[in-house]
Amino acid sequence: MFEARGLMVFYENMLALNNVSLQCGVNQIVGVFGANSAGKSTLMYTLSGIMLDIVKKEEMAGRERITVRGRIMFNGEDIMFQKPSRRARAGIILCPERRRIFPECTVLENLKIGSYLATASQARETLDYVLEVFAPLKRILKRLGGFLSGGEQQMLAIGRALMAQPKLLLLDEPLLGLSPAIQYLLSKAVKDIRDHRGMSIIVSEQYARPIIPIIDYGYILENGAAVVEGGRQELMDNPDVKSAYFGT
Repeated sequence: MFEARGLMVFYENMLALNNVSLQCGVNQIVGVFGANSAGKSTLMYTLSGIMLDIVKKEEMAGRERITVRGRIMFNGEDIMFQKPSRRARAGIILCPERRRIFPECTVLENLKIGSYLATASQARETLDYVLEVFAPLKRILKRLGGFLSGGEQQMLAIGRALMAQPKLLLLDEPLLGLSPAIQYLLSKAVKDIRDHRGMSIIVSEQYARPIIPIIDYGYILENGAAVVEGGRQELMDNPDVKSAYFGT
C-alpha cells in the first residue's frame, strides 16, 4: 500500500501542491489528471523523491527556495525524506515526463541500463516481457534512441523503467505529444503491465480520455489541489470531468 498525506510544496511564495492526499493499493492503477501547471509533475517528483534532490540543488546554487511538507507511506514505512535512490531500491520507479532516454545508446543498451537493480535472471525475463508488450522495439534493438519516433521512445522509456523491477511504477505524462492511436496502444500496455506483472501504477496525465477507462481510482488536480476524486465510473459519470476531458 502506498499513501501520501497532506503533501505541500512551495516554490518561494508559490504553492505548487496544496494539501494533496492520495492512495494506491496493491495492483491498482491510479490516475492523476489535470491541465498544464496543475501540479502533476511536482507531485510525481515528490512521490519518487526527486523533489528532495531538486531542493538540495536549488539551495546549493542559492536560487529558489523550495519547501516540502507532508507524509508518504510505503508498505507501512514513512519514506517522506528518503533519498530517491533508496526509494528506487524499495521498488518505487519513476518513468519521467518527456521520456529522457539516452539518445546516443541503442534501444537494447537503454533497456540494459534500466536493469541496474535486477538480477541477471530478472533482467532476462523482464526483457522478454518488454519486447512482448512493446513488440515494435524487437525490430529496432540496435537503433540509437535519438533516431526513434516519439511513440517508440515512450515505449522504450516505460520498458526501461520496468527493467528496474518496480513494485510501484510512476508514469509522468506518458501520452504527451503522441497520436491518438499510440495513446490507445500505450494505455492498453499500461493495463497489461498491471495485470501481468503484479504491480501498482500511478499515472499522471493531461490526456485523460484514454487513461480513465483503465484506472481503478483517480484524482483531478487544479492549481495544485485535488478537487475531485473517485472510482473510474464515478469520474466518467461526473459532468465536470465529462465536459473537461471527454468534450460532452
